[in-house]
Amino acid sequence: QVQLRESGGGSVQAGSSLRLSCLASGFTFNSYCMGWFRQAPGKEREGVARVSISGGNTVYADSVLHRFFILRDNAKNTLTLQMNNLKPDDTATYYCARKSGNCVGGAGFEGFGDWGQGTLVTVSS
Repeated sequence: QVQLRESGGGSVQAGSSLRLSCLASGFTFNSYCMGWFRQAPGKEREGVARVSISGGNTVYADSVLHRFFILRDNAKNTLTLQMNNLKPDDTATYYCARKSGNCVGGAGFEGFGDWGQGTLVTVSS
């Protein structure tokens, strides 16, 4: 069955960096667009970053642009989110998800599903 397992969350101070990982199994990883999402307490889940099948096309939410970087390793079925200069507003549970097919055009985060269990990131000021 499809499994997406996130790891790497933790509690850090503002200005710090964290690297999140998502290990995928149960499907052909290099046939899916992949993305990172987050949900803060009391708020709706929002798209953070997405990456095309080849890894050559990425889209970021304005709030994380130039601070977060999404990477994928198709040989290892792994999705990574490098988060730099973290801010208290980045506090949330982070999830990876997949989207059937590729995602090269547009800038949205529609059509993703099969969420992992999430990993909690807490940023203190």
